[in-house]
Amino acid sequence: MPNIFEFEGFRPVIHESAFIHPNATVVGNVIIGRDVYVGPGAAIRGDWGEIVIEDGCNVQENCTIHMFPGVTVRLEEAAHIGHGAVIHGARIGRNTLVGMNAVVMDNVVVGAGCIVGALCFVPADMHIPDRKIVVGNPAKIVADVSDERLAWKTEGTRLYQQLPAQLRRSLRPCEPLREVPPDRPKMETTYKTFRETMAEKTKA
Repeated sequence: MPNIFEFEGFRPVIHESAFIHPNATVVGNVIIGRDVYVGPGAAIRGDWGEIVIEDGCNVQENCTIHMFPGVTVRLEEAAHIGHGAVIHGARIGRNTLVGMNAVVMDNVVVGAGCIVGALCFVPADMHIPDRKIVVGNPAKIVADVSDERLAWKTEGTRLYQQLPAQLRRSLRPCEPLREVPPDRPKMETTYKTFRETMAEKTKA
């Protein structure tokens, strides 16, 4: 069972299609929608304010979501929060990607279809319009998100939207093997980096 806790009378609301990893922690005033993935080590703390994670979002390994008292944090539909990112008192727009180990601070509003780069620091009160690429410390808007890049992001998020059902079907504790069996199958390449994807299109 995941670490899910009631706090001050607020019990998390989690749709049955979502998957919360047993090593994740969800506390208090948290609402999690359909087909949401929450990875191991994630901490979603609705103890001082409200956290709303809309349908189709993913909050990956070791992410932290929190806020100052009385604040609502909202991840809009299909928001994609990369490994180790911190969202503190911010709003993340629909179908936006926040890269690995990025930090998005209080009262930030990130528009729809944006890409926040890995290791980016988005300072408090920054407002980012729709479909912008943001990188750096402090964050700067450096480009628009192209149709091709947005389609690539959407496809990657779709993998995470399918992951909860796969995990409910096949994730279980096990004893490790002691050697690699000769018939161990190969993993399929179902998704590639944006650069690889564009290179293939150029060759075609």
